[in-house]
Amino acid sequence: MRAARRLFAGFLCLCLGLASAHADEGVPVCFNYGCASEAIVLFAESRLVAIGRQLKQARTAADERERLSLVVGQLYAWAGEQTPIKADRAGNVADGGVYGAMDCIDHSTTTTRFLHLLERRGALRFHHVREPARRGWIFQHYTAVIEENLPSAMLQADVLSARWAVDSWYVDHGQPALVLPLKEWFDYWSPDA
Repeated sequence: MRAARRLFAGFLCLCLGLASAHADEGVPVCFNYGCASEAIVLFAESRLVAIGRQLKQARTAADERERLSLVVGQLYAWAGEQTPIKADRAGNVADGGVYGAMDCIDHSTTTTRFLHLLERRGALRFHHVREPARRGWIFQHYTAVIEENLPSAMLQADVLSARWAVDSWYVDHGQPALVLPLKEWFDYWSPDA
């Protein structure tokens, strides 16, 4: 009788584990500047599988970065279906401070959370997620960061060359994020320059 109960309990745990492995996933999204507001966005498993497939088709690190740009934009578009961030526009001026507007802190935090979601699901093969980066002292700007998976000897030689900014603040809501070398981003890169 005890063996049967243990077997049933093990079967039940296995079923629950499989069900949770294929459940929708929630990610907190920041908005209203400086993460003053947050909302949990639920991404449907079917959508996550589709973008995971898209990323897994990448054959090189450069290809993965191009696909990642599109995927981050898509995640924002889906998040805008559930939150007021659909009102966000590029930069801090075009959205006029409307409810749901996002500054670079909101974007870098949320994009990093999206990237961690993709990483947890095994969708990133050529990169891993780093902490957000900051440039400037008075006029600061933040971005999400990924690092290319390179042999440690290559990383030790010039770690910054393996890091990439993933910056969604420069684009309108739902558009592909800008992905550029972190070195360029630190040199005050801007699409207006």
